[in-house]
Amino acid sequence: MTTNTTDLWHHYGRTRAATDRTVPEAFHWTWSQDGGPGPEALGDLTGRVVGDLGSGAARHAAHLVVHHEPAQVIAVDVSPAQYEMATDLFGHLAPRLRIMPSDVVDHLHAMPDTYDVLYSVFGAVDFADPRELLPAASAALRPGGRLGFSTLAHYLSGAPAQPDVVAADIPAKTPDGEATTMRRWVLQEHVWTKVLDEAGFTDISTDVLPAAKGGQRTADTLLVTAFRPA
Repeated sequence: MTTNTTDLWHHYGRTRAATDRTVPEAFHWTWSQDGGPGPEALGDLTGRVVGDLGSGAARHAAHLVVHHEPAQVIAVDVSPAQYEMATDLFGHLAPRLRIMPSDVVDHLHAMPDTYDVLYSVFGAVDFADPRELLPAASAALRPGGRLGFSTLAHYLSGAPAQPDVVAADIPAKTPDGEATTMRRWVLQEHVWTKVLDEAGFTDISTDVLPAAKGGQRTADTLLVTAFRPA
């Protein structure tokens, strides 16, 4: 049974956090986190207000704060466990890194005309209904602001992405380890383009980044950028 009331991200990233507390030296969009373009896909971040949507442990956000010169990066995640982990790992980067425990759509609705740049690396764009999240993101961007996100180009099983705005139920675990499911949106390029256009975005660009290696649970990455009209 799908549930949205418990923290389905409780276990995610805990093993790495126990041994790796460093700010990453690189920013990767790809599923494998080992190649492809870096934050240049977001443009010049100097002096910008940047939002990470579904930031998890905030490793990407921490990289931007340390290695680029944004005015502030706000890392937003609904998971209490991910918020606690991110705060423990990178809370020392405040106030330039602000870690927010919030539903991403609710947060965006509360922040109109705030952000210069929003991004998601297999984050909230994958796990929130795009018909709700993308209009909220457009409204939270300042005119001319940029959205960038990476998402699966196909399912991890190898099955093709959806030809319409349809979610699939994928396996997840509750904090006590019980099996459950969560919704994930894996959409074809033209579907993302359509739903972004309907949300008010323009200059929409998509690029498939092939997986560097084959094997089980590898995947191509779809990198998408779009702008709120100036």
